[in-house]
Amino acid sequence: MSDKRSILLVEDEENLHESLKLNLELEGYEVTGAFDGMAALKAVQQEYFDLLILDIMLPEMDGLSVMESIRIQNNQVPILILSARNTSADRITGLKKGADDYLTKPFELEELLLRVKKLIDKNMRLQDKDTVGDLYSFGDNKVDFAAQEATTGKGEKIQLSKKEAMLLKLLVENKNEVVTREKILQTVWGYNVYPTTRTIDNFILNFRKYFEADSRNPKYFHSVRGVGYKYTDV
Repeated sequence: MSDKRSILLVEDEENLHESLKLNLELEGYEVTGAFDGMAALKAVQQEYFDLLILDIMLPEMDGLSVMESIRIQNNQVPILILSARNTSADRITGLKKGADDYLTKPFELEELLLRVKKLIDKNMRLQDKDTVGDLYSFGDNKVDFAAQEATTGKGEKIQLSKKEAMLLKLLVENKNEVVTREKILQTVWGYNVYPTTRTIDNFILNFRKYFEADSRNPKYFHSVRGVGYKYTDV
């Protein structure tokens, strides 16, 4: 897996697209290009990105519609809008529909690069939740993340795989919040192009089998249809 931060650049003006792609790559980013709205949506569904740079005026589907579709799916990827529309009403509309920042054309390249860095850095800080220690308890269950071991409420010792321990820790660190499939696959598996989400479903089923008193009526591990998974401990 590459350590580079990944950006989806959605711009249909070919010369500007190539210029931005080159300059972003020179800054050390991994850039995927899309030239229309439908291609942008498809890319977001297939890959994890640290940032979207999104033009408003696009063929097939405009940038605002692309952004709305992404936000409806509860995908909180940072979005920087590029637009020739520069009135305050246009900016407000873009921000209301889910943009994190709004830059009007023409713009200074240096300003764009600064905004890109700022958005990606902010997103990385938000993802760094308060970490739990090596030992964690919930209900009558105990987990030792360092040893990759758990003791269930029935007193059974479970040896966790590395990925089970990583997924469990990620869910616990985001207690009572939905963690998207994309974030899980990026954090635990490190894939840029994702495998089937059935992989995660099987891990969640294992957690229910290990830790729930009634696996069919889970108290701790929940699937949120079409979005992701949630650990709750009230």
